[in-house]
Amino acid sequence: MSVAMPFHIVLVEPEIPPNTGNIARLCGATGTVLHLVGKLGFSTDDRYLKRAGLDYWSEVEIHYWENLEELAKAYPGARFIYTSKKAAKSHVAMEFKEGDFIVFGKETRGLPEELIDANPETSVRIPILGKVRSLNLSTSAGIVLYEALRQTGKLTGQ
Repeated sequence: MSVAMPFHIVLVEPEIPPNTGNIARLCGATGTVLHLVGKLGFSTDDRYLKRAGLDYWSEVEIHYWENLEELAKAYPGARFIYTSKKAAKSHVAMEFKEGDFIVFGKETRGLPEELIDANPETSVRIPILGKVRSLNLSTSAGIVLYEALRQTGKLTGQ
């Protein structure tokens, strides 16, 4: 019997405490590892961050990294899925695998365009059907993570 590998959510320079708190709660609810990369736009002692995560912080495995390169070096062979409204492929067209690292950029700018351009096969977007420019970061993380969980059979029988 093979051991299930958790998914990983990676937030690059998150700026809004409640978003990170909500994503931490999402990670705790799904057994997903949370990685915070680069300079955070808040203190991890922030009351809004803690309130959004409620009393579930003990359920979340969190790692801190200086940059994406440091994170990638720590997990050689890992697959990184980059999210961006500028990606060509929809998140539902991606074939997720256990252990994938799903990477989200900062709320105001997203991930660098060069990163998306250099990784077209592993870059995804969430289709937006209306005139809204983008979705909230924590909403986006939930949408993509639950699609990955669905595809890998983690939601059956629950």
